[in-house]
Amino acid sequence: MSVDARLASAPRSDPAAVPRAKILLVDDQPLNIQVLYQAFAADHELCMATSGAQALQVCANQQPDLILLDIEMPGMDGFEVCRRLKADPASRDIPVIFVTAHIGDEAQMRGLDLGAVDFISKPINVKIVRARVNIHLTLKAQADLLRRWAYIDGLTGVHNRRYFDERLTREWDRAVRSNSPLSVLMLDVDFFKRYNDHYDHYGHQAGDDCLRRVANALENGLKRPADLLARYGGEEFVCLLPDTDLSGAQQVADELGARVTGLQIEHADSTVAAFVSLSVGVCCKPAGVQGSAVELLGQADAQLYLAKQRGRKQSCAAQMLG
Repeated sequence: MSVDARLASAPRSDPAAVPRAKILLVDDQPLNIQVLYQAFAADHELCMATSGAQALQVCANQQPDLILLDIEMPGMDGFEVCRRLKADPASRDIPVIFVTAHIGDEAQMRGLDLGAVDFISKPINVKIVRARVNIHLTLKAQADLLRRWAYIDGLTGVHNRRYFDERLTREWDRAVRSNSPLSVLMLDVDFFKRYNDHYDHYGHQAGDDCLRRVANALENGLKRPADLLARYGGEEFVCLLPDTDLSGAQQVADELGARVTGLQIEHADSTVAAFVSLSVGVCCKPAGVQGSAVELLGQADAQLYLAKQRGRKQSCAAQMLG
C-alpha cells in the first residue's frame, strides 16, 4: 500500500472531541440491553452484542473499556466468554462485570476465578449499575495510565522497546491472520557517538536534546494511528507500519530521513552531512509470507547495517522471502 493510499484509509479525528469510555453490553434479551443502553448512552460510547460469539468479535474489533456481560446465554455462556477474553492478551485487561438473575456463592467464585471484577443482579437497579461501572472505569483508567508510563522512554517521551516488542508480536499475528503486509524500519542517528564526544561544541546534555528533537520529528512524521515509533536503545529508533508494503515503507523511511535532516541540527564531526542525519533499514513481510516477527526485525537490522556500509544517510530495503 502506498503512502497516499495509507493516508486515504487513515481515520480522521476531531481534536476538540473528548474521548468517552466505551462499554460493551452483552445480553441475549433485547429488553435488558435497552435498559442498560438508557442508563449509559448519555455519558458513554456503547456497543452491543446478543451472543457470546458476537461479543468476542465486537470486542476484538472495537476494544471496549468495560464489558457488562450476561451469564445465561444460549450457545456460549458468559463464563466461557470471560475465559476467552482473559486468555487473549489483547482483551485480558478489560474489566468484565457479570449481569445475572442468579448470584450464588458458587457462581461468584467461578466468575472471580475467571477474572471478572464484579457482579450485578437482575432486575437491574440503574443507580447501582452506574455507580459500579464508574468505579471500575476509574480503576481501569488509572491502570492504563500506569501501563502507559511503563511503556514510555523517559528521555524522548516516545514508546520504549518493551512496548515495541509486545506490539510487534500482536501485529505479526494479526498480519498472518489477515494475510496483510507488515513493515519494520530500523533507524540510527549517524555518528551519534561523535556528536556526544565532540564536547567542545555540544556535550552530553546537547546529545540528549538532539535525541528528543529527532524522536519528536520522527513521531510527527507518522501519519496513521496504527503506526508506531519506539526508541530501541541508545541512538536507535524503530517504526512498526501495519498494512504497509515495501514501497510504502521505503517512502516513509525516506520522508523520516528528510525530516531529521530538515531539523538542521549542526553535526561538525559527521563525515556524511553538516547536520544530524539518519541511516534506515527497511524490511517488509508481504501478504502470504510466513516466518516470524524475530526474522522480520533481524532482516530490518541487516538492512540498517547495509545502509551504514554504503555510506550512511540513506535507507536500504528488502522483502522477506517465503
